[in-house]
Amino acid sequence: MYGFLRWLYLAALIVWLGEIVFFSFIVAPAIFRTFPPVDAGRAVGAVFPLYYRLGYVCGAALLLTSVFLLGGAASRRLWAINAGLAAIMLIATVYAGLIIQPRATELRPQLHDTAAPPTVREEFDRLHRVAVQLNGVVLVCGVVVSVITATALRP
Repeated sequence: MYGFLRWLYLAALIVWLGEIVFFSFIVAPAIFRTFPPVDAGRAVGAVFPLYYRLGYVCGAALLLTSVFLLGGAASRRLWAINAGLAAIMLIATVYAGLIIQPRATELRPQLHDTAAPPTVREEFDRLHRVAVQLNGVVLVCGVVVSVITATALRP
């Protein structure tokens, strides 16, 4: 059972960090370089619900396995830090996916409407900034978790 929990922990961490890096640094920039802003926004907007759902699943798996591994770990303090960081990552992802993303999706069609008030663009830009910051928090915490993991999983 312990071996399965370690595997699940590592799989969740790898998939989640891979998703963030691939989407943030490869997919989104390529889409915005390739398509007009309206189409690029629609394409990225279509991906976000799946992006966040994968984050919820990986985050829950990472947090739960961190807690279970904490119980039997010789390096209990490191696993406690990992569990705390996993909780921060999951909270940030859930907030971005359930609060920020739906409101941004609601505003997106109005962004290129010349009749829309300037407050629409301002609110969308603010939401985008917060989403990027939350994504950065998740990425940085994930990198720290990976460094701790490399230390804590020593034979």
